[in-house]
Amino acid sequence: MKQLRSELTEANTRLGSKACVYATGSFGRLEVGDNSDLDLFIVSKIGEVDGVKTSQLRHLDAILVKADLISAIRKLGIPDFDADGKYLGHYSVQQFTGSLGAPDDDAQNTLTGRLLLFLESQPLLGEEAYSDIIDDVIASYWRDYGDHAEKFMPAFLANDILRLWRTFCVNYEARTERDPHDKKIEGKIKNYKLKHSRMLTCYSALLYLLGVFKLENTVSPDRAKSMTKLTPTARLQWLLDHQEFKAIHGVTNHLLEMYAEFLEKTDRPKQELIAAFDENSSDWMEGSYVFGDKMFEALSTIGEDNRFYRLIVV
Repeated sequence: MKQLRSELTEANTRLGSKACVYATGSFGRLEVGDNSDLDLFIVSKIGEVDGVKTSQLRHLDAILVKADLISAIRKLGIPDFDADGKYLGHYSVQQFTGSLGAPDDDAQNTLTGRLLLFLESQPLLGEEAYSDIIDDVIASYWRDYGDHAEKFMPAFLANDILRLWRTFCVNYEARTERDPHDKKIEGKIKNYKLKHSRMLTCYSALLYLLGVFKLENTVSPDRAKSMTKLTPTARLQWLLDHQEFKAIHGVTNHLLEMYAEFLEKTDRPKQELIAAFDENSSDWMEGSYVFGDKMFEALSTIGEDNRFYRLIVV
């Protein structure tokens, strides 16, 4: 990330304090391997022109920032953006907060951009704007906090996290090719990654929120902001740092060990990964089911006698 930033001084100047660029995926989770792709979002703060609210980052400037990003990753030998740059979007924070609960939230990719900002992001450019934008998103989810500060359960956010997880699962089923054989194996690899990295991103956040609620009988906006600064694995480590959660320390350590093994297995060139998975698919997929079982065990244990957990389940 540091080397990439050094190639983006002009883009950083264009963004100023108006907008940010943040990384998600393996870069956002701080687990970059030799074969990692770079997934980025550009998000602008809101300004006002002639009484109309609009993105502070002009559309043409956003195009120039995208061009800078494309040039920089090619110079550094980072793989091109997925889908020929289709998902390298420019959004305003108003699009993120205004689309909450809207039927086209997923179709506009605002659900993914907003939740990954919250759950697995690192600022690449525009750190000041990045922090402000996270505050705006938290304010939208915590809109009822003032009336319930002493016992606030972030059910709105929890439901959106579950929605994101279900969206990942549905998209996998709908968009994965089953023929020919190589495509089928690539699809199974996506499933394998879904059941590790995506699951950990979503459910480590739910574990953290449940843990905070169990400790404090509420979850404040400040606690939410603290969560955004933790990677998914760091959220598991947070649980290990608290003796109050010793009942799940064993399973939490097991989750971290299994996740480290997953990262080691998948950090290979594409064709090598396909060959390895084809040879070991039964064992690898069985391991993904065990990972899910352990995550469920951690959630159900920490959620015992926890009303917030009941709201997540029912």
